[in-house]
Amino acid sequence: MKIGSLFSGYGGLDMAVEKALNAKVAWHCEFANAPSKILAKNFPEIPNYGDIEKLDFSKVEPVDILTGGFPCQDVSVAGERKGLEKGTRSGLWGEFARAISELRPKIVVIENVRGLLNAKANSGVEYTEEDLADFRGRHPLTAIGAVLGSLADLGYDARWKLVRASDAGAPHRRERVFIVAYPRDSRS
Repeated sequence: MKIGSLFSGYGGLDMAVEKALNAKVAWHCEFANAPSKILAKNFPEIPNYGDIEKLDFSKVEPVDILTGGFPCQDVSVAGERKGLEKGTRSGLWGEFARAISELRPKIVVIENVRGLLNAKANSGVEYTEEDLADFRGRHPLTAIGAVLGSLADLGYDARWKLVRASDAGAPHRRERVFIVAYPRDSRS
């Protein structure tokens, strides 16, 4: 199976998926210079398409698996918590969804910070506070709700889990959300 990698970073998620699913990375999409240098060293024959907002997915090799950790700055508790609003770094989730829509992979693996679970979505689909007065200041749609909703709209079912780095033997907690999505009509 072939992997397409979005928001690749240094390729850690890609290496894990390669090993777990006996797959191979076909291409990366990483904008930042420093991680792109690491990708070039660790995956010397694999193309890096750079800026996801400029990528025409009809021109990349089709893949079975799509991986990525879209930017977390706006959902992280360490950030401004702007959510998935268009124009924010975390709002690049919309580009990830576009890739899923155009590539239609068999498996999608998404990684993000724990803040995805309780950050407001700010995705433009929420009702106004007046409409939902019973929520008493809580946001009716969280960022993970918006991501899972986008996947459902694209015809994908998903499972998600919070995993601590210490679960894999690291000496710290550093929790991450992992989402695995697959076409609703698949048997897997």
